[in-house]
Amino acid sequence: MLYSPDEIRERFETFFQSLDYSHEPETLYEPVRYILSPGGKRIRPVLLLLATNIFSDEIDNSLLAAVGIEILHNFSLIHDDLMDNADMRRGIPTVHRRWNRNTAILAGDVMPMIACRFLSDIECTRRKQIMDLVLETFIGVCDGQQYDMDFENRNDVTTEEYIEMIRLKTSIVIAACLKAGALMGEASELDASLLYRFGEKVGLAFQLQDDLLDVYGNPVVFGKKIGGDILCNKKTYLYLSARARANAAMHEELDRWGLYTGPDPQSKIDGVKAVYNALGVKEQSERLIGELFAEAMGFLDAVGAPTDRKTILKKYVNSMMNRGK
Repeated sequence: MLYSPDEIRERFETFFQSLDYSHEPETLYEPVRYILSPGGKRIRPVLLLLATNIFSDEIDNSLLAAVGIEILHNFSLIHDDLMDNADMRRGIPTVHRRWNRNTAILAGDVMPMIACRFLSDIECTRRKQIMDLVLETFIGVCDGQQYDMDFENRNDVTTEEYIEMIRLKTSIVIAACLKAGALMGEASELDASLLYRFGEKVGLAFQLQDDLLDVYGNPVVFGKKIGGDILCNKKTYLYLSARARANAAMHEELDRWGLYTGPDPQSKIDGVKAVYNALGVKEQSERLIGELFAEAMGFLDAVGAPTDRKTILKKYVNSMMNRGK
């Protein structure tokens, strides 16, 4: 049986919310339940289960793997929000805002152990391989987060370094979900590896699209205010491409806006965006996103499974890429 993404999301959510992973003290596990409560898109579990469904009609055996990765992903969000001092996540206050910083640290700390407990219960001959994949992936996520923090104090970050950072922070999680789902569905090692490469390219395109939408998206559709990366002086692909292309005058303009702390944040957004427009970095970013997405589709096409089973995944990924426009 082939499942639609909506059917898979509902199946996952019902299973996820039925699990009992908490005990005393309540003050530790209430924040965990809070961050894991319904409301997220559940992109990673859906991708994992879609990958299983390419090779198998039975997806329930993959639910625990999807749960483990979703918990690990959310642990990284708690700590990421803490380091970024973010106020909101998915339209609600972040854990450290709802409670306090120490509670957020400890809630984030316990979540990997909860995740590993579920991952260890996977019923699959490749359980060790899947656990190694997942744990290595989240080591990579931590590596990527450290690079991201290091970049805040550097003025010589290249676009190549940035792409490697987002590969670690974002795309390898998507890749691991697809590979783990394929392995749970008894895919061949070749097909599982092809889906991993597919996920890497999709993840890069997805994050670069997110950077683009933060400047050029429709705020109503995108779901958050436009220009946040500019206001926070984030070294995104757009910014680094602009620095690489800019002449001396434009460098001075970017530097001036980088130091701006005045009462009109929209003027800073408009000023930096004007430099981007003059340098054509929007078009450059769109070309790279298109190239990465085309490469991803090439890997998916090479997977040895019937076309109709791959089409559902292809359509879902297309919908991910078209959000916020």
